[in-house]
Amino acid sequence: MQMQLLLPQQCSGICFWLHVCSQKESLYLDRVRQMESARRSGRFRVERDVLDELKLEEVTQRKSYADIHSSLSEQLKNSLRCNVPYLKQSIVSRLPVLYWLPKYSVWDYGMPDLISGISVGIMHLPQGMAYALLASLPPVFGLYSSLYPALVYFFFGTSRHVSIGTFTVLSIMVGSVTERLAPDVDFQKANGTNITAEVDVTARDSYRVQVAAATTVLGGLIQVLLGVVKFGFVGTYLSEPLVRAYTTAAAAHAVVAQLKYVLGVSPTRFSGPLSLVYTLKDVCSLLPNTHLPTLLVSAVTIVLLIAAKELNSFLSSKLPVPIPVELITIVAGTLISSYAHLNTNYTISVVGEIPSGLSSPSVPDVSLFGEVIRDAFALAIVGYAITISLGKTFALKHGYKVDSNQELVALGLSNTVGGFFQCFSVCSSMSRSLIQDTTGGKTQMAGVASSLIVLVTILKLGTLFQELPKAVLSAIVFVNLKGMFKQYYDIVTLWRSSKIDLVVWLVTWVSTLLLNLDLGLAASVTFALFTVIFRTQLPAYSVLGNIPGTELYVDIETHREARGIPGVTIFRSSATVYFANADLYLEALKEKSGLNISKMIIYKRRQEAKQKRRERRAERRAKRQAKRERRAQRAARELSEFSVEEESGCWRDTSIDGTVTVEDEPGGTERENGTVFVIPTTPRTLDGRWEYLKGGDPDCTSLGWMSELQDGDTTTLGSSSEDTLSHDLERVSLGSLGKWTWDIHSIILDLSTANFIDTVAIKTMKNIFQDFSEIDVDIYMAGCQASVVEQLEHGDFFSEKITKRRLFASVHDAVLHCLNHRGATTIPTYEPSVELPTSTKL
Repeated sequence: MQMQLLLPQQCSGICFWLHVCSQKESLYLDRVRQMESARRSGRFRVERDVLDELKLEEVTQRKSYADIHSSLSEQLKNSLRCNVPYLKQSIVSRLPVLYWLPKYSVWDYGMPDLISGISVGIMHLPQGMAYALLASLPPVFGLYSSLYPALVYFFFGTSRHVSIGTFTVLSIMVGSVTERLAPDVDFQKANGTNITAEVDVTARDSYRVQVAAATTVLGGLIQVLLGVVKFGFVGTYLSEPLVRAYTTAAAAHAVVAQLKYVLGVSPTRFSGPLSLVYTLKDVCSLLPNTHLPTLLVSAVTIVLLIAAKELNSFLSSKLPVPIPVELITIVAGTLISSYAHLNTNYTISVVGEIPSGLSSPSVPDVSLFGEVIRDAFALAIVGYAITISLGKTFALKHGYKVDSNQELVALGLSNTVGGFFQCFSVCSSMSRSLIQDTTGGKTQMAGVASSLIVLVTILKLGTLFQELPKAVLSAIVFVNLKGMFKQYYDIVTLWRSSKIDLVVWLVTWVSTLLLNLDLGLAASVTFALFTVIFRTQLPAYSVLGNIPGTELYVDIETHREARGIPGVTIFRSSATVYFANADLYLEALKEKSGLNISKMIIYKRRQEAKQKRRERRAERRAKRQAKRERRAQRAARELSEFSVEEESGCWRDTSIDGTVTVEDEPGGTERENGTVFVIPTTPRTLDGRWEYLKGGDPDCTSLGWMSELQDGDTTTLGSSSEDTLSHDLERVSLGSLGKWTWDIHSIILDLSTANFIDTVAIKTMKNIFQDFSEIDVDIYMAGCQASVVEQLEHGDFFSEKITKRRLFASVHDAVLHCLNHRGATTIPTYEPSVELPTSTKL
């Protein structure tokens, strides 16, 4: 029976529960269908509250600065803390070979690395000897520079495809140092007391090797130091237009340096600014003394190399490995020179003695460091910039990561260790790196294979190249510079894309040509940094408008559909605000908003002063009026007590509204004022008024309460007339200052482009808030990044007047707040040169 009584209740509860569930399910399905429809149509809809900075921090639970950044003592403790995982990670990061070598697969990578290494090694031989001539060193030292640095990079480098060794630009830079510190004039042989024109080549070359080794070691130490202190980003200051222009100008230096080998002349080598011009002038003066057999060998070699390289590029898709054109050239040149005895029969300069075997390491001359430190720093920066740019290019292509700081350390150790073995500065070579990539190189093992080819050549085959003409090596340098000369097309490309980058390119090229390689690099980097400062100091300022139906805000001047928000000005700078452009930012804000702040503040202060004077006059008038009312009341009481006395010459009349009118008798004695006035029975209130019909008390003649009238005029002045007159005053004051449309009640500063803000900019922002508040214009900030908000907090930007409620998550949030808080403006537009009515006189 109990079950039967409870069953209907249970059924009703179950039905209600099912009904609720069905409603929730239908709502959920509707929401899913809406989301799916929005996803398909590419539209979205967001409903949320307007978020200022306080609400945003509450919603997002933003961490404090202390939670994110540990203190200096904690960082020091963490750096000194040693445990097994940290130690292992540190060792592996410093020796990348320990990470990838245990995973190396001989079956997958062995054969491609071997083929690639042999191809690159074959290229090392002619390029190493040819680029040694650019460095003004014996060719064998170019082979040393192709051996030791590549082996060191194998252990410490992170790029799998770059080929470390000699490079044109660095060789030219080293050559400028060696010839400056060891010129031919200092090594001329002495015959008794007379100095002959013959040069002691052995002593000269020995000292030049010491200079090159000292420069290389010092440059390597600079690179290691920069890598240890995490200065790997320093290479980013060398932009691509700068590097390409620098290498193009360096190619011109290389051509001038090789002219003496191509023409067979012996020009004087100059150093310092304009050395290229002086050297070229000397070469031109020696053209009548050109050695024709040397010129013929150079011309034939250049023609054959160009033809062979063009054929090689044409057949590159059909050949598994590129034809070693340069190696074939030096072998053929050596054989022809050896059998034709070009040196003895035609006095063609040849490479000369190449010692077999490896030289023992030696400590460079430390006393030379002071003379070469500037050149060493330039070599360190340029070599690293070229290496990291190539490394990142291949890493992006093959999907692995290159550590910029570790690359700096690896290149520095390669140069430092190489300097102890009489090597000159090295970096990655674009031509050899491309060959290593196209021939299937997978890892740094390809560099080991190429080093073995160079090692075999030094140990066993070096003496075979003693009869190689230097003109052939110069021809190889000329042809390899073809790619750099093609970079002159950058002028046309940059003219179309970026005029500023074109200016950087031209300034770099001219400064490198005229100031030499070291000073030219310094001047180029300085100018490039100035262009960055110039672009941030003079950014584009814009006023934003809303795209109807969206929350997007774009520049009104460049978008036709953008609509301004009534009463709200949205101001944005294309660059961050800092000390160099803070004043310009404020001036641009005043110009774009159309508000002359200084004049408006002066006007407002004048109006406030006038208002205070009005109030003081009103107080004095009120006191005088109180006295008059007391006298009037006293007279009224006297009239109520006594009847009209004819002999007094006055009469009494009480009107319907209860006022008492007192007049002079026409025939009686004339009153002193001759005034007719109406006296209210109650004390004057704010809504009361006095009506003057004629004349008046001179003490009461003041603005706001009476006006001098013409005969027959009648003017009623009170609170309403005071407002009218104040409005006229306002119009005249604004008109005298110029035409203003003071219809702005809020200004929004879009700081979404700012990634930092310094103390000068913070003070500027404070001044903006303070100045615009003087004219009753509210200032808001929108789109501030968390780091910028933290810097504002640390700079004591926020106060009781400027709170975080003035910061909003987006421009749209700030706009909605302004419209809800102030709404559309109702302040009229003031025109200049407005004249007052003729009935009002100031």
